[in-house]
Amino acid sequence: MPSFSKGLWAFFIALVCLSACATRTSSPRAPTLAASSASASELQPAAESTEPAPAEPSARPGINDPYFQPGGPARYRRILEADTREIVRRREDIVDAIGLRKGMAVADIGAGTGLLTTDIAARVGARGRVYAVDIVPEFLDLIRSRVDDEGLRNVTVVRGEEKATGLGPSSIDLAFMCDTYHHLEFPQAYMRSVFLSLRPGATLVLVDMKREEGESSPGVLKHVRAGKAIVIEEVEHAGFVFGSETELLDENYFLRFRRP
Repeated sequence: MPSFSKGLWAFFIALVCLSACATRTSSPRAPTLAASSASASELQPAAESTEPAPAEPSARPGINDPYFQPGGPARYRRILEADTREIVRRREDIVDAIGLRKGMAVADIGAGTGLLTTDIAARVGARGRVYAVDIVPEFLDLIRSRVDDEGLRNVTVVRGEEKATGLGPSSIDLAFMCDTYHHLEFPQAYMRSVFLSLRPGATLVLVDMKREEGESSPGVLKHVRAGKAIVIEEVEHAGFVFGSETELLDENYFLRFRRP
């Protein structure tokens, strides 16, 4: 066979092989490439996934129901403002330790009766702003009365939700949560909302009840879901960076976090 014919014949065979390979690659019977792509997609950040995030189960179903029962807010006001409560006795020391400055925008999250809200408002001054966040309407009404009685004009009450603060994104310089964390029914969703409410580089100050086996009372062990180590882990999971602990209180711990 002439060399020209041999070359043409080899070229023809190569074309046939290429065509067959292309057909096998595009065939639905070739699962190898699809399996490889699926594995790669699982490595992408969750934010890029088109699948809906699984619903977070309640950490403490019904933990806040007593506040909504008839007479609940009045009853719990007596408890929350009792002198036997360490938070009440040490309120001035607590506010001193927060690190407030004039002109700051601060959220008092889980403000309750507003026991510390007005003290915080006085520290940030007229150029500052305090957002008193709670889920109980009667508590928000009480805070309004407190604010009016003290002539403060820098406090805004915010009706929060079980999974969200109700604050705008990147709207505050500091979030303060005092004996609030153990009342979060959906801590993962709620703390992510707190994270997004803070400006980058802003601070979260978290005060909550110590829960220590063999040390805490049976009532505290029953009422408080998680100890300090678990709380730190959960807050970090929401995106925060743990900063420091202030040794200030006996019955409560005082933690500081930062939003990167």
